Amino acid sequence: MTKTMEKQKLPLRTINSVAPIRICDNGGWTDTWFSGHGQIFNIGVYPYAEVQIEVYPYDGQDGRIELYAENFGDRYIVYPERDVWDRHPLLEAAFQRMNVPENMAVQVTIYSEAPAGASTGTSAAVSVALVGALDRLTPGRLSPHQVAYTAHSIEVDMLKRQSGIQDQLCSAFGGINFIEMFKYPYASVSQIQIPDAIWWELERRLALIYLGKSHDSSQVHLKVIRELENAGPDCKQLVDLRHTAAESRDAVYAGDFAALGVAMIDNTEGQVRLNPALLSQDARRVIEIANAHGAIGWKVNGAGGEGGSITLLGPSSSQVKRTMIREIEQESRLFKNIPIYLSRFGLRVWEEEGSQRETNSR
Repeated sequence: MTKTMEKQKLPLRTINSVAPIRICDNGGWTDTWFSGHGQIFNIGVYPYAEVQIEVYPYDGQDGRIELYAENFGDRYIVYPERDVWDRHPLLEAAFQRMNVPENMAVQVTIYSEAPAGASTGTSAAVSVALVGALDRLTPGRLSPHQVAYTAHSIEVDMLKRQSGIQDQLCSAFGGINFIEMFKYPYASVSQIQIPDAIWWELERRLALIYLGKSHDSSQVHLKVIRELENAGPDCKQLVDLRHTAAESRDAVYAGDFAALGVAMIDNTEGQVRLNPALLSQDARRVIEIANAHGAIGWKVNGAGGEGGSITLLGPSSSQVKRTMIREIEQESRLFKNIPIYLSRFGLRVWEEEGSQRETNSR
């Protein structure tokens, strides 16, 4: 804790934010710069990425921004003005982009129950939650679209990374989404409203299987990007992937889980056509076990490749689904079922009762 925070034991304000992760991103790869335009279906789910900001008066001492990346056990002072972001670049760059007021010292804690590198948009969820929380430090409020675009810009423009737009939009909006990117990076988000019975049944059938290794496929991704860039935005590979998004949307509206499962499988097969390495041997084995237990759909989350995770759409029987998950986890000590719940909300930001009042009284 900095000297400022040691002197002021109780924060003037405590700001909290949460944002969901993303699964089942049918139409992924079409939300990119080389696709130009795209259609993506995805689902926001718990577990959340969580951010808490404790705000203290700044007394001029060194180190007014303290970051605690709880999952990694890293606690350190951030100097965003130095343009050197080396420990957690996505987080450190966000502080520069959002301009923490000079009269404030902040202690920021970030945590997520979703494993890092699970291909569920965890880093995007963290970025959205952090941008949303930091936005409370200054007058005015960013809309969900603006939060998503800011988080995306930090990754693409400031850090020069490859990133589609769908993860940030899903975290900002939550729920079940049909995203139409009309011109990169601009997109509309249509949230799919369905009866509770369909929502609950979809939630009951879905399973998220972490393959036990952080997603790592940079070389494969670069190869795919080079090929798609040369093929153009309306090449068959991208057209096929776009179609799975619309098919998923229509299936969910109709409560047709078999059709949704087909769209998930078609998307995974479309990823294989981009490059066979996008469907790893671990993912293939999980699919084999799931198929043997009557699963009706499977989608390799994110862009695909080694590590990461896979979304399964299970059978109608809850008991059979539990047996399926148990056998998947018994197949490898690395495989792990991550309990998920559909998130009706996206980014949420609030202050502990009385903290804003206490700030205003000062």
